[in-house]
Amino acid sequence: MSDTSIQDAVKQKYGEAAKRAASGGTACCAGGGELSGCDPITKDLYDESEKAGLPAKAVAASLGCGNPTALAKLQAGEVVLDLGSGAGIDVILSARRVGPSGKAYGLDMTDEMLALARENQKKAGVENVEFLKGAIENIPLPENTVDVIISNCVINLSGDKDRVLAEAFRVLKPGGRLAVSDVVVRGDVPVEIRKSMELWVGCIAGALGETEYQEKLARVGFENVEMEPTRVYKADEARDFLAAAGLDANAVGPQIDGKFISAFVRATKPAGTSACCGPACCQ
Repeated sequence: MSDTSIQDAVKQKYGEAAKRAASGGTACCAGGGELSGCDPITKDLYDESEKAGLPAKAVAASLGCGNPTALAKLQAGEVVLDLGSGAGIDVILSARRVGPSGKAYGLDMTDEMLALARENQKKAGVENVEFLKGAIENIPLPENTVDVIISNCVINLSGDKDRVLAEAFRVLKPGGRLAVSDVVVRGDVPVEIRKSMELWVGCIAGALGETEYQEKLARVGFENVEMEPTRVYKADEARDFLAAAGLDANAVGPQIDGKFISAFVRATKPAGTSACCGPACCQ
């Protein structure tokens, strides 16, 4: 499975999800069903007070696995970048948290999602937001630009996670922090799941193991790496999800029970460091 084919599949899938949400429907991480039935990933991530201040289409197109804006402890005046910003829900929430003196960037490679995000921004009435087109493997911002990087179940979709993390390190200011929600694996995973493009696009098959994720972050220069589980997925939750991908839920379910988790991943860029710390982050 090449990096290009993964990126093309992700772009197509999430472009279709944006179109469904823009036309009044709902998006789903696996591409089927209503948002409320999108277990084991996208359900019940935002509380009612957060959703009440958001455009309906932003909520309908939510495809994350966590709520990074609630966990990142954003401060007034900070500059935030959301990798894979989709319909803009986390960017809008972040912009409100950092206030008029701060700014929130959203980065997405899908034209349909960017159009929907800009529509949602207007409806939400937030001005301290800028949506950028680009891939998370090549962030279109200068080095040492942002205070906080967030992301919601997107890094696991990349075929080149080392590059993504190196780019995140590059654009963070010294002392800046990574605060992302992502799907992480505990233990071995059946090969048929790893090979399934549908599940890769649906947020699961590209997930890293806990130790591997921590090692990759350290290799590009991050320190103070922490991984906080926010949800552990059970096989019963994934039955419809697996069946939609053409897998035998009865056979595969017991093999993945409890092995996939949503995690909040924290790390910091050391104060006083340059954008590139060594061979791994200069490649």
